Formats: sequence, structure tokens, C-alpha cells
Amino acid sequence: MAHIIVLGNEKGGSGKSTTAMHVATALARLGHVVGGLDLDLRQRSFARYMENRKATIAARGLDVAAPELMELPEIDAGTLAEGENILDKRLSAAVADLEGRCDFIVIDCPGSHTRLSQVAHSLADTLITPLNDSFVDFDLLARIDSETYEIKAPSVYSEMVWHARQLRSRAGLTPMDWIVVRNRLPTQQMHNKRKVGRALETLSSRIGFRVAPGFSERVIFRELFPTGMTLLDLQELGVDRLNISNLAARQELRDLMRALNLPGVSVDF
Repeated sequence: MAHIIVLGNEKGGSGKSTTAMHVATALARLGHVVGGLDLDLRQRSFARYMENRKATIAARGLDVAAPELMELPEIDAGTLAEGENILDKRLSAAVADLEGRCDFIVIDCPGSHTRLSQVAHSLADTLITPLNDSFVDFDLLARIDSETYEIKAPSVYSEMVWHARQLRSRAGLTPMDWIVVRNRLPTQQMHNKRKVGRALETLSSRIGFRVAPGFSERVIFRELFPTGMTLLDLQELGVDRLNISNLAARQELRDLMRALNLPGVSVDF
């Protein structure tokens, strides 16, 4: 069975699709067969990133690994059982198609609460929640006291993850490994950065996730999207010498992949 990695965050702008593409491509470059699903049927950022990669590989004749993009298949509503949801059916059909030939399936969810996102979370062996390093985005996980910064209660999203975990448990599936990834970290040890870090550590033991380092804010990510390439493909793009920022970004990706601790993955890039 393929290991399913879900990227989930109900707020946009957290670098979710960029993280999904870098995780999927890193796994493909490490020799694993990777399928990709984009459940944001409107914006399709992850899907377009994969399509851009396929186009660049073909146009330049590159010999580089790539995740396989899978679209949700169309389903004849007349074939549905009574009470069966057509979105559930489309997602389960896509996952079933990929499971037989993939080591990993990377699913990017929309930045909003949808039926597809809710079902995908219950499928996640590994759930990655990218989070901008601020209390604005921390609110996705929990509500805090404005004076003391003490955690008052989990958020609606955290409760949704808890529900997904309960569904997995009742189905006899392995427990979900939930990882909150701190993206767009400031380069300096700012006071707010330390506060967010302490709040995340406190909340992690309370609702059950791990904290991992993500990506700093870098121009290179915006430049890579049109080509579909990632930090691991710069040599194929003709970049012979990496500047300090690119080297640091590659190290961030290396640190993230090691923190995910995915089964059968040896991070040696």
C-alpha cells in the first residue's frame, strides 16, 4: 500500500503547494514512485506546478524524475449507491488507481474547508500542515489569550484533524503522524518568533503533532514555479554554482525531509 502524505491548511498563503511539490519531487528523485493529487479544483496550484514540470522536461529533453499527476476521475452519478457522495467516490477511485503502482501519494488540499479535504485528512498516514510563523496563522491551530498568550482551546481545524484520527482508528488504520511545518521563518531570532515557537511546543503535546522546520521566504521559490523545477533541479536548469541563499534553501529541504521520517526514505541529496 502506498504511504499517503496530505498537505492541509485551511488558510491560504502558507507555501502549502510549494511544500507539496518539493516533498513529492524529493521522493521521486530519491527513487520512489510518487503520485500527486490536487484537491483544490479551482486554483490547482500543485497540479499546475506538476504540469509545468512535465512541459519543461519535454521541451528541454531533461532526464529527471517527476511525480505523476492524477486527476480525479469523472463518475457517473447513476452508479452511486444510495447515500454515497460523488466526491468521496472520485477521490477513492483516484487513490485506488495510484495505490497499486506508487510508493507515496502526495495530496494537496485547498486552503478552505471542503468535503474533499475532510476525507483526504482521514486518509493521511502523514499530515503536513505548513504554517506561516505568526500568531495570525497560529489561530488555525488554537485560540490563545491576547494578554498571556496561553492556549484557550483548539481550533476548528484541529478538531477536524482529531475527527480524522478517530475515523482512522475505527477503521483499524495506523495512527496519523501530524507534522506542523514552520514556513517563512524570519532569519533573525525575533521576539515574536520565539513566542510562536513556545506556543507551538506547548500545543504540540496537547493535541498531538510534531513541529518541523520549513522554508524561509526566498525569491527562488517564485522563480521555480513556471518551470516546474525545484531546489533539487537547479543543475538541470543550468545553475552550476549555487549562491548562499540557494544552498541554505536546499539545506532547509534536507532538514524537512529528515524531520518527516517517512518509511523507507533515506535522505541523501
